[in-house]
Amino acid sequence: MADNDIYQARRLNSHTEQGVTALSSIGWPDPVGGMGLRIFFAIGTDIKQFATEPRTDCAAFTTARQINDGLMVAGTSDTVSETVKVALPSGALTLPISRPEAALFAGMTCMLAERNGETFEQLKDWISYHVAHFGLEGVLLIDRAKNNKNKRFTDNLKRHSAESGLKRIVHLTSEVPLGAHNLPPSAHPFNAADAPGKDRMEGFEPDLWRAPLGELQIYEIAKWRFLARARAVANLDLSDLLDPKNNPFEAVHDSSAGVINLVGQRIYPWRVRPKKDPRFGDHICRQFDTSRANRRWCLAPARLSADQVWRLVRVMDATPDKDEHAGFWRAMALRHPNSTTAEIVPKTSLIEDPALLKIAQNTWGHKPVRAPASEFQKAAKSDGSAERTLIVTCMKNEGPFILEWLAYHRAIGVEDFLIYTNDCEDGTDVLLDALMSRGLVQRRDNKFHGTGIKPQHWALAASEHEQVLKTAGWIISMDVDEFINIHVGEGRLSDLYKAVGQANMISLTWRLFGNGDIHAFEDSFVTDQFDQCAPELCRKPHQAWGFKTLFRNLGIYKKMGVHRPKGLKPDLWDRIDWVNGSGKPMPQKLMRNGWRSSLESYGYELVTLNHYAVRSAESFLVKRDRGRVNHVDRDQGLSYWFRMNNNWERDSSIQSKRALLQREYDALLSDPELKKLHEASVAHHRAKIKKLKSQDNYAAFYATLTSARMERLSRMHTHFGANVFLEGPSSVPDDIAFKQDLEPGFFFTVERAKQTS
Repeated sequence: MADNDIYQARRLNSHTEQGVTALSSIGWPDPVGGMGLRIFFAIGTDIKQFATEPRTDCAAFTTARQINDGLMVAGTSDTVSETVKVALPSGALTLPISRPEAALFAGMTCMLAERNGETFEQLKDWISYHVAHFGLEGVLLIDRAKNNKNKRFTDNLKRHSAESGLKRIVHLTSEVPLGAHNLPPSAHPFNAADAPGKDRMEGFEPDLWRAPLGELQIYEIAKWRFLARARAVANLDLSDLLDPKNNPFEAVHDSSAGVINLVGQRIYPWRVRPKKDPRFGDHICRQFDTSRANRRWCLAPARLSADQVWRLVRVMDATPDKDEHAGFWRAMALRHPNSTTAEIVPKTSLIEDPALLKIAQNTWGHKPVRAPASEFQKAAKSDGSAERTLIVTCMKNEGPFILEWLAYHRAIGVEDFLIYTNDCEDGTDVLLDALMSRGLVQRRDNKFHGTGIKPQHWALAASEHEQVLKTAGWIISMDVDEFINIHVGEGRLSDLYKAVGQANMISLTWRLFGNGDIHAFEDSFVTDQFDQCAPELCRKPHQAWGFKTLFRNLGIYKKMGVHRPKGLKPDLWDRIDWVNGSGKPMPQKLMRNGWRSSLESYGYELVTLNHYAVRSAESFLVKRDRGRVNHVDRDQGLSYWFRMNNNWERDSSIQSKRALLQREYDALLSDPELKKLHEASVAHHRAKIKKLKSQDNYAAFYATLTSARMERLSRMHTHFGANVFLEGPSSVPDDIAFKQDLEPGFFFTVERAKQTS
């Protein structure tokens, strides 16, 4: 089928010789004689590959410029011809010349677009939309497909050109691949900006033909060969639709720099119907919690000089004013047609957008799959259950510490405790069963064995079926070495809830409490013994600023998580009122994921979560022997002690609840059976310590824990970089560990390492 007045087929005049690839060589008669040149070489080409001395029969370079990793050179040739020679240190390249064809798009409103696997139907819809809404007149389509895979698309495009509403479409193909050298095909989820688990994707093969565009000189080639006389040019992909609220083709002519920014929002289907190709009309959802935009441009060539380079997302030396922009939508399922929505974006971030739904129905005449509507559960008021608080936790061999922890949290207002246990040897489960028979807790067996699920995760999933959780007002997942330390009123939960007002989530940032150089286990209150801790401003190690979350049981999230509820129902995101420990709003970016505080989210003014992760050195031996409740495959060894044992300063604020604790504790111990069971667990703990210390490996480990070196390091955390905590205490030289009078700003770190146990 021959070209017609509207459809024109062109090819990049690429040429490879002597290991050098020229993507395009453009030449035009110079009024003063000879020929002006712009030659564009592929990624990796270095100007040093060419001869430095001029030759009479070769082109002379006047300027050279890197565009990303490609090379563009400008120069002249003494004669006007169909080829030009470029001198190499030995020999020369003979390159074919293309003449500029700016007349093809002269005076037109144009799109510059790349095709990388998109279907003809998608292109047809894209053209018709922009013709109807923006008066689009011309399209320069850079087609990345190999020749032998392009015939049907080409035939369809030729046939459609006469009825497309366009004045011109130039179909530009290439004999060489233009993709990035290190990426998989564009449709691969790795190339989706928000794809979950991108950091774990591996094993894909680079694909130069189908990878995202790598030869970014293509925009300058388009300018010099085709678009220099267009009225306006917008650079968008075939998955992109301009927002009809603003017409950049008109606005650009009155802009300050002859360019306006195009700011793109990624949009998604909730779901594409089975056995159907995705369409623009399926895209009715957007993310509620991302500020990252895609960037492109619209320009008026007549307002710019020939030397202002057109790049992918900007034009060199042309900076629009901040209010000079227009919007567009990027339809992500069209870019990734073989992936489900969940493979290219976390669905918990998607909300249905009324404007997109209206366009789907009215513009495209489509009936998309709608996002489900979630039910928001209002907190009960009449029976007081709205303030009733539940702690869900896991325990294994924690017998000596249970009564203090239980008494303390009962004293500050926790009514319900749902406790999962497994493999207990010290009477933990027996003590808890006795407490359950008195209506003080509920204990369940942790049946994670053989499931492949971590103990804590199994317990949290099981808890969701428990009536005590379904009827709770507030819920938190926390451990027996964590104590809620409230700093307002009398230190009770009712004081905290009053202080945060309408908030329905409260993050309790950890304060790591070290062992305070206490070596021996004592049967006395943990909260009395250990008052040395990390400073409030403690960014390293990253575990230091973990948080746990008290949250109202409102159904905003689908399930319990270790640090916070998980599985946000995205259409309820605006019902979240989440504050930190100072009562200040938490960042929106944490609404779906995240378990640790940052400079913008930490706070301790209202509440702290005191975290006694190590206790005494002797008790830590038992903790190490017991194993971890969640990371069961990681040893609680010396590096764990190093990270969690922070004795930088003192904090005794929890003592303000000492009288409340003592009263509740005495009431529990007044029960002879509970007292007997507590004492039995203490005896077992002591016996276990004695047994472990009799073993050479544990004796050596204990000696290291209690050494002067480790005690020094526990007071130096703020001087260390993150990599020190990843590498472990051995990374700190002795001359630093024992250095006296460290300057306040002293800092030490090491090369990045894999985290140790």
